[in-house]
Amino acid sequence: MIRRRPAALAALAALALVLSSAGCGARQAAADTLVFAVDDEPLVLDPHASPQDSAALFTRPVLDSLVSLGPDGRVEPWLATAWSVSPDRRTYTFTLREDVRFSDGTRFDAAAVKANLDHIADPKTQSRLAAHYMEPYTGSTVVDARTVKVHFAKPHAPFLAALSEAFFGMQSPASLRRGLDVLARHVVGSGPFVIERFVPHQEIVYRRNPGYRWGPATARHTGPARLARLKFTILTEDSVRLGALTSGQADAIASVPPVTVRRVRANPRLRVETRPAPGGVYMYLPNVGRGVFTDRRVREAFRIGIDHPTIVRRLYFGLFSPAFSPLGTSTPGYDSGTRARWRFDRAAAGRLLDEAGWTGRDRQGYRTKNGRRLVVRWPFQRGTAREQRAELAELVQSEARKIGIDLRVGNVSQAEYFPLYGSGDYDLVDYVGRRIDGDMLRNLFATSFISTPEKFGQNGARYSDRQVDGWLAAALATDDRAERADLYARVQRKVMDESVAFPVYEPAYVLGASKTVHGIGWSPLAYPTFYEAWVSER
Repeated sequence: MIRRRPAALAALAALALVLSSAGCGARQAAADTLVFAVDDEPLVLDPHASPQDSAALFTRPVLDSLVSLGPDGRVEPWLATAWSVSPDRRTYTFTLREDVRFSDGTRFDAAAVKANLDHIADPKTQSRLAAHYMEPYTGSTVVDARTVKVHFAKPHAPFLAALSEAFFGMQSPASLRRGLDVLARHVVGSGPFVIERFVPHQEIVYRRNPGYRWGPATARHTGPARLARLKFTILTEDSVRLGALTSGQADAIASVPPVTVRRVRANPRLRVETRPAPGGVYMYLPNVGRGVFTDRRVREAFRIGIDHPTIVRRLYFGLFSPAFSPLGTSTPGYDSGTRARWRFDRAAAGRLLDEAGWTGRDRQGYRTKNGRRLVVRWPFQRGTAREQRAELAELVQSEARKIGIDLRVGNVSQAEYFPLYGSGDYDLVDYVGRRIDGDMLRNLFATSFISTPEKFGQNGARYSDRQVDGWLAAALATDDRAERADLYARVQRKVMDESVAFPVYEPAYVLGASKTVHGIGWSPLAYPTFYEAWVSER
């Protein structure tokens, strides 16, 4: 059973950190500095290796990408000025800018692109996100300083869109050679900011790159960043982060607590902005390879016997929408028909469990079969849980008990979690992942993405189906949006019909900011960007 931890000491310590770094009393906002309080911290700064989606937030200020993505989903130039795709869709050829340098003075060229893509694909990097987005990659060929060819073993239609994400941000080849331990704490790019210092559990401070003049085609601003400094302060306690905003210690904060959104919006000095996050929704994935969830009836009972939409609406005050598909509604390929494939029916859930042989009851009221209690083991990572997911887990645990399921929500560290996940030693895991393409479904449900002790994969359900694998492979081989959408719709319908995923809610980025803050942009992954941001005097 999860219990709420006392937060007072942690909150006081975090608030003291903010005050000591910003000065006593309300912070006097300088026009050249923006303080942004975040609710998460990087385990590894290198986005090529990081298992965290939030690596895209922490490294976008310093890393540029080959291409950018416009609001209409069109791929636009950035470090690459032009590109072409071979008829078999296995080779991408990029023409690069000539005037770009990394902040350490290293020239950006075709060899740098090859070094970055090879670094992502190198097993030694242990990439847990980026490498999976280019899995058929076989290597790159440097044609000349401005031209590079990227090769795949199979057609790979989502590659261009994936390249726009910060997980493929270009790093200085000289910095890549410094090794994984150094990259975990410091990355060097060609972006509008340079990392000045990273203090784990406390802050990341960026300073302006004065020579920057190669922003993306989608930007409304050219030349160096408007801010001289950007400071990310790590405040994981909701109350402390909100207090930093309302007191003026922070100019903006991540993840305004849902219960306080109305109050923040009512404050004439503040505003709230939200952006739906594309990719995979926050969901629970049942292990269909071993344990109680190998029985489809038990999976279906868990799915329809818990009223997730009502829990979500009450816990998040309507800020987050209930999810009915593994894909978010803002993701290309989302199938709106999945909404009709779910119903809450506790009585029907009971009948399914009866059919599955869980007809007995023990003294605590849990269902049993052959004297064994119906237990679902969930290795929950409370330490990295955001968006009140620990409270959500408690509510789901309580609802599961009503249908006789003993949902045991653990409290494991990341170091404890990955061995369990890699070996499949669990019944249920939670997952959320950001991607700007329906190819997210391949990460979630393709057989090749089932984790092993040697290889991390995002298929937490450990689901393997030849038909689904075929649809996902076919989607890689076509650029036809309608055809890809149809293939992704088939996958969504099948995995929902087989109860291979339990969608819970659609994540959204909830930004709180002072009205003195201007020009914050949004990446395609729904993270705030600061290239064009500035702060006016109070």
